[in-house]
Amino acid sequence: MKALFTIFLLFSGTLLAQLPQKNYALININLLNGVDDKIILNSTLFIKAGKIERIGKKGETISKEYEVIDCEGNYAIPGMIDVHTHIDNLESAKRALLSGVTTFRTAGVSAYQDVSLRDLAKAGRIAGPDVVPAGVFVTPNLGETILADPRLGNLIFGVSTDEELQELVNVNIDRGAEVIKSRGTERAGLPETDPRQQSYTQHQLSVIVQAAAKRGVPVMVHAHGDEGARAAVMAGARSIEHGTFLSDATLLLMKEKGTFLVPTYITLEDLTKPGGDYAGAVLELRGRFMMPQAEKVFRKAHSLGVKIVTGADNNYTANSTSRISLECEHFVRMGMTNFEAIQSATTISADLLGISAKTGKILPGFEADIIVLPSNPLEDIRALQDALIVISNGYVALKRLPFGKE
Repeated sequence: MKALFTIFLLFSGTLLAQLPQKNYALININLLNGVDDKIILNSTLFIKAGKIERIGKKGETISKEYEVIDCEGNYAIPGMIDVHTHIDNLESAKRALLSGVTTFRTAGVSAYQDVSLRDLAKAGRIAGPDVVPAGVFVTPNLGETILADPRLGNLIFGVSTDEELQELVNVNIDRGAEVIKSRGTERAGLPETDPRQQSYTQHQLSVIVQAAAKRGVPVMVHAHGDEGARAAVMAGARSIEHGTFLSDATLLLMKEKGTFLVPTYITLEDLTKPGGDYAGAVLELRGRFMMPQAEKVFRKAHSLGVKIVTGADNNYTANSTSRISLECEHFVRMGMTNFEAIQSATTISADLLGISAKTGKILPGFEADIIVLPSNPLEDIRALQDALIVISNGYVALKRLPFGKE
């Protein structure tokens, strides 16, 4: 398993080789393809050249070009997608992948590490996950992030004018960002800030959206408070991240405009518990107050048909337990069916990221991004928390079966 995450280097530091690509036949598997709310029983799944070749039936002849993996009657779903994370290193990417996340979108890192992770996955030098990188957070004060690129030194005194906002957007895209992350309100994870307080205005957010749109890049906007979120929706943001205090009027506007909601509910739970990515008395009390507010918004958004997707909003550190599987469990508790929650983590997330034609489904021609679970997730959503096999881009990154010895 470790070999899948080894970057093969010459002593000179030059990348040497790709991971070996094999063809697989997954036998004795029950499939949830991500499109149909049903299980396709007793299937054989053929993977060739990193993609799903076809779905066959139990007992058919398998040629020697395929390595057979017996899934022992367990259940497969498309690999999960985390659309809001801050992964910036190989070990965190590995933790995400082993949890069943085969694609993620970053929500701001310090120095374009997400672009490098994307390129390594694209080149087949790591098994995954695939990455939609945001690069540097477009925020009023960059702090140490100005060290990410020499051009950012011009922004040491702040990012607020039209010219400054446009410059940061363009530096990000020049460096390989495929989405721009900005803010409509302050943070929840800092005890000295109020997450309802608006930061950028609708005009400033419009400047960001328009600058990104000129280069074909969408914008995601951090916004807990209603005023900042509404400004972001009016400005044309592709998604609202968090949305804890959204009004019914703003949710209706999101439905009208097709704006996605990324509630990152699991992170609010993290605020209330010791350890994890956040700790402290102020944050614990804040989380206890915000969780029922976020649940109210979630239930309303779901009833209106706002598109809701999964994001864990963490760094996948060794101490973090925030996971997409737990986010899905909350989604079900708050009113989604199991199938709706799974689609939020797969097909709908892929739609948000603009990659729905290649991942998020187990269908012929799609990337072989697959996780195998120990029980039927349509009956028990907690099955998502125990990945037995993880396949990303056709590479077997995790294989815990069989449990017995011959």
